[in-house]
Amino acid sequence: MSWFILILSGLMETVWASALAHSDGFRNTKMVIVFLIAMVASMAGLGLALKDLPIGTAYAVWTGIGAVGTAAVGMILFGDPVSVGRIVCLVLIVSGIVGLKVLN
Repeated sequence: MSWFILILSGLMETVWASALAHSDGFRNTKMVIVFLIAMVASMAGLGLALKDLPIGTAYAVWTGIGAVGTAAVGMILFGDPVSVGRIVCLVLIVSGIVGLKVLN
């Protein structure tokens, strides 16, 4: 269950980062509210997951999911550059996350 919570928390990190990027310097109230809710949910989930998972593994997985998710959302929805090099780097991050899970 802790892994499931951790994955959801990583996805919430993607949500808050995307909302923050579109908050127009905290002037877009809707995006600020999404940012705050997602950030609290993300941190709370990480805290719950840390009851059962080692901090180094959990934090690396949490930030990895957030980084890969945010980069993917940026490329798919917001016109961030897409290149083979960027995709390879994201695959390497995912490989590291899987490795941490397998070796846990």
